[in-house]
Amino acid sequence: MSPYRPNPFFSTTNTFFVPSVGDKVDNAVAQAKALGQDAQSRASELAGKADNKFQDAKEAVKVTAEDAAGAPQGIDLYSRFALAGALGCAVTHGALTPVDVVKTRIQLEPEVYNKGMVGGFRQIIANEGAGALLTGFGPTAVGYAIQGAFKFGGYEFWKKKAIDVLGVDKARENRQAVYLGASAIAEFFADIALCPLEATRIRLVSQPSFATGLASGFLRIAREEGPAAFYAGFGPILFKQVPYTMAKFAVFEVASEKILQATGKSKDSLTSGQSTGLNLSAGLIAGMAAAVISQPADTLLSKINKTKGAPGQSTTSRLVQMAGQLGVSGLFTGMSARLVMIGTLTAGQFLIYGDIKKALNATGGVEIAAIPK
Repeated sequence: MSPYRPNPFFSTTNTFFVPSVGDKVDNAVAQAKALGQDAQSRASELAGKADNKFQDAKEAVKVTAEDAAGAPQGIDLYSRFALAGALGCAVTHGALTPVDVVKTRIQLEPEVYNKGMVGGFRQIIANEGAGALLTGFGPTAVGYAIQGAFKFGGYEFWKKKAIDVLGVDKARENRQAVYLGASAIAEFFADIALCPLEATRIRLVSQPSFATGLASGFLRIAREEGPAAFYAGFGPILFKQVPYTMAKFAVFEVASEKILQATGKSKDSLTSGQSTGLNLSAGLIAGMAAAVISQPADTLLSKINKTKGAPGQSTTSRLVQMAGQLGVSGLFTGMSARLVMIGTLTAGQFLIYGDIKKALNATGGVEIAAIPK
């Protein structure tokens, strides 16, 4: 029988380290406290940041509300747009009356006035005196003041209506359609007001002996031909003015947007001089595009207001007959003169309109152009 040897595994000389449950609990509590303190610190930091942001937002809302309270709204705002548009159109069209007289003569009597713009000026001054260049100034200034009020004020109004219906994001995505639609509707109503005065102006320019001025010319047409005579050119004036105005506003908006994108600046960040340059540049581009688009109808409008139609002949048949007689080249007679006139006129209109809007504090509205913020 072999002697007993105790198993070393169970020997009392072997010692095992067994962490106590109490130590584990103490460590866990310490870690939890540390995590709790860290979380509390982070929560306090986030709360402070949130409070700062809330205060900033509160202040921004306060400033916005104060600005809104002092800015014109509703009919007050749109009447200011209309006034700015009226002044812009009256000043520019009135100042360019001599150019318009020469242009109209070239269109109506190309066989006589066939020496270009400068030659036309010389012919009129030599034959009728310098005062003849201001023929039709009265109906031009008054008529285009009324039209400018409806055109610019109406454009702002209908553009805002479209934005309200579509929403800002959808309107921005479809901004070209908004520009074109708003300008077309505005011009339709503007032409209703313009047509009688434009008919009187053309009659005075084409027949200098017809009357001595706006009032006498207007009354003579009404007396001899009836009120319907004032709207004999309504079809062609719509045909001319609606595409013209659609191109004018849409191209101006696009040109302004592209110029701002190229410079990386927003409208609000522009200096006074930069704003002037923007309006002039975009306005000139818009005016030249609009002049080309509306040239054929402008020629027809001058022709149809020069003479009476045959008894029973409709305006449409007269227009078709005239267009056939003139041909493409005839419809674009006086194009160079009109490019100069409309390009300059449109640039001046947007310049004056923008400056007067600022002076009248009529800068409210929603911006839908894709321009830098």
